Amino acid sequence: MAKDEINAFMGMGTTYQGKLVFKGTVRIDGEFEGEIESDGTLIVGNEAHVRGTINVGQLVLSGALEGDLKAQAKVVLYKQANISGKITTPTLVVEEGAVVKGEINMSPETPEVE
Repeated sequence: MAKDEINAFMGMGTTYQGKLVFKGTVRIDGEFEGEIESDGTLIVGNEAHVRGTINVGQLVLSGALEGDLKAQAKVVLYKQANISGKITTPTLVVEEGAVVKGEINMSPETPEVE
């Protein structure tokens, strides 16, 4: 399997509530509410809306996210991103136009995925 291959995909129009645990890369373009846990990469598309507690290796956000986020490696916020909550990550990349409401904690120590 290629490194950047998507293992699972929740398309536009889908709604899910619960807990998502995965390896590799998952892309969400629909609505998700609950808990997400992985040491992999979570991609949240332009039209997506995610609410809950997120613990991942890396987050790439173009849509909306409400809740607490911990990323072991990096968080990338594209210009369409809208995030509200607490962000904990060693590396944060924010494109001009992204909206961040809340608290940001950055340190060289890698936060552990719980």
